[in-house]
Amino acid sequence: MTVNSGSAGWYLRRLSRMGPREVGGRVGDAVRRRRWRSTRPVAPGVTGARFTAVLPAGAVAAVPPDAAKRLVAEADRLMAGRAEFFGVLRDDLADPDWWHDPKTGRRAPEGYAFDVPYRDEDVTGDIKQIWEPSRHQYLTVLAAAYAVTGDERYAERVAGHLRSWWASNPPLRGVHWVSGIELGIRLLSWVWVRRLLDGWPGAAALFEDNPVALKQIWHHQRWLAAFPSRGSSANNHVVAETAGQFAAACAFGWFPSSARWRDDALRSLERQLRANTFLSGLNRELATEYHGLVLELGLAAVAEADAAGVAVPPTVRLVLLRMTDALAAVVDDRLRPPRQGDADDGHGLVVDGAGTDRWASLLATGDAVFGSLPWWPAVTGTDVRTPLLAALIRPYAKEGTGQAVSRPASRPAHFSDAGLTVLRGPAGIWCRCDGGPHGFLSIAAHAHADALSVEVRHDGVDVLADPGTFCYHGQPAWRRYFRSTLGHNTLELDGADQSVSGGPFLWTRHARSRVLSVDVSDEGVSRWCAEHDGYGPSVHRRRVELTAASREVRVVDEVRGPRRAVRLSYHLGPAVAADLVDDRAVLTWTRDGEERSAVLDLPGELSWRAHRGETNPPLGWYSPGFGRKEPATTLVGTGFTDGAREFTTVLGFRGR
Repeated sequence: MTVNSGSAGWYLRRLSRMGPREVGGRVGDAVRRRRWRSTRPVAPGVTGARFTAVLPAGAVAAVPPDAAKRLVAEADRLMAGRAEFFGVLRDDLADPDWWHDPKTGRRAPEGYAFDVPYRDEDVTGDIKQIWEPSRHQYLTVLAAAYAVTGDERYAERVAGHLRSWWASNPPLRGVHWVSGIELGIRLLSWVWVRRLLDGWPGAAALFEDNPVALKQIWHHQRWLAAFPSRGSSANNHVVAETAGQFAAACAFGWFPSSARWRDDALRSLERQLRANTFLSGLNRELATEYHGLVLELGLAAVAEADAAGVAVPPTVRLVLLRMTDALAAVVDDRLRPPRQGDADDGHGLVVDGAGTDRWASLLATGDAVFGSLPWWPAVTGTDVRTPLLAALIRPYAKEGTGQAVSRPASRPAHFSDAGLTVLRGPAGIWCRCDGGPHGFLSIAAHAHADALSVEVRHDGVDVLADPGTFCYHGQPAWRRYFRSTLGHNTLELDGADQSVSGGPFLWTRHARSRVLSVDVSDEGVSRWCAEHDGYGPSVHRRRVELTAASREVRVVDEVRGPRRAVRLSYHLGPAVAADLVDDRAVLTWTRDGEERSAVLDLPGELSWRAHRGETNPPLGWYSPGFGRKEPATTLVGTGFTDGAREFTTVLGFRGR
């Protein structure tokens, strides 16, 4: 079944969320695309190009041995042609078909890039499966393996794949020239491939002395300059576009337009990092994985600036500092951040092997660049990326921002601008409460209908879980479920979402939430209260209380308004088993070889049923990563409310 995001109705709904300036810009884009169809831009000739943005001496030697071992193991799997993208195992990466989707078996059509119906899975296949290898982040892994080992097999494989890709994907032909985020991330990968291959005898012949490579690099930057993400689409995509454009203009500054592209991209990057980030440091999309993506892209861009000696506005580093402190504040005891909003496993820069903790890596880089604070959690594990970025980025304390920088003296629990609150209890009890805006910009593309939802963990284990994302295109029933109100730990009225969807990346009405009170001053009891207006004329208000002594999380849902049908959902993590009898569920799981348990006392006013792995319609699922899902237990209580009514849930942890 295809996502119908190309219908006339969808375009009208999408148009309604744009302002006049965005509409004008998109009209100009359409005119430019038509002109480029008949008269393609011509890349200028380049002579005497040299690559100077190399790693400082000793950078590779600083890579910890265990991180290097994981990297080489991953590189060897890639050399054997094996990889996994979004739950699909592949064994064809020794000689890939760049347009083939192994998930559906389809091959994307050829032709002028902007004519390709890339959202139509029946024609193109799963576009994420096609795009992901062409971000060339697996090539940065192979290049990093060469840098660490000096084994030229890795370098030769990288060179062969780049030449293959460039030959198969000439400028403006096919699906790899459709989306700016793909071009931006690919450029960043090429910069790091060239850097990591420095010292290999064939590096210059592959890049700066190669007319095909020069043409590709120029056309990527020309495309990004011509077709930036605009207005309601200026989310993480535009950060990736500007970061890639800036990185390439710094490291591959060989063209007449390079200085202009660099300066324009830096201005845009500074503006978009601020626009995409709350003052508290959390990402405005309220989708945690995009917080990680934007932070990675920003750090990579600053690394290129410092390597090239380009002055960066102080606000760029300040935003990245705040993002890093915010990440340190919200992770649980196992360094896992909230599972909130969309997540598609997107990374800005990949030079590590499997098993490397993304969030620990980001915090390690933050410590190296900005310095950790006393309240930061201890970072365990090692990675390749941190010593390489730290070798290029000037330490923040030595930069001199020209402005006073205030960092939190203690670990923040409440982020008022983002409406996110983390309550913490003994033995690793972690509870996220959501009272924030419904996503970012007018379309809130990566938001879920999750107002007032809670997420509870015990020692890093999902107990009351956010189910995740699973998919974007091609499977509309699953897309609707994973971002629905029913698909989150919150309350639904009359079988409807709190916010109104206009398509897979479009919300036409946004529920407005407001946090009424937060009190984390008492070490014994933490409290949070918020409400939203998504079910007008009814109002849903929720209170959450975490009591340390009894190790209980109490959730009280109040609904005021006319008689409505109620569904209250609690999604358990995949490791948690539930024995439901009437309105009490005994929960059990294992952590580090120990049996753990909790009791979930549910509102007796509702009728409760357990659901697991149901497909028609979907209910009882958990997505550990994009493209992957597994059965998990969901407890759903049904009933009615009339006037003002409260429903109380108590989650009590036993033992350790």
